[in-house]
Amino acid sequence: MTDHPKPTALTVLTVLTTTDTPDKADALARGAVEARVAACAQISGPVTSVYRWEGAVETAREWQVLLKTTESRYPDLESWLLAAHDYETPEIIATPVTGGSAAYLSWVAAETSEGTPK
Repeated sequence: MTDHPKPTALTVLTVLTTTDTPDKADALARGAVEARVAACAQISGPVTSVYRWEGAVETAREWQVLLKTTESRYPDLESWLLAAHDYETPEIIATPVTGGSAAYLSWVAAETSEGTPK
């Protein structure tokens, strides 16, 4: 078994959110990348979401947006999503990436760097 080098002092996150139309998903993905709070985003859907809201079980068709950012840029991404999203309580879930290509993880860091020209 080959040991793979781990990036140092860099934690990349995947951040999941959902919305109710493909156009809104595209706007969230594109806007976060343009604002450099995410390096990239993938949109998938439609998915069926089943959830409890205001005491009732609801079912809705939604599109998932999976964004990649760094731990240090997560607060900015979360703030951006809360401002841009039209849901009262949008799903925003961050999961740390525990492994991956060092080159890709470094690219995520470079693309979300606050010092990167906008």
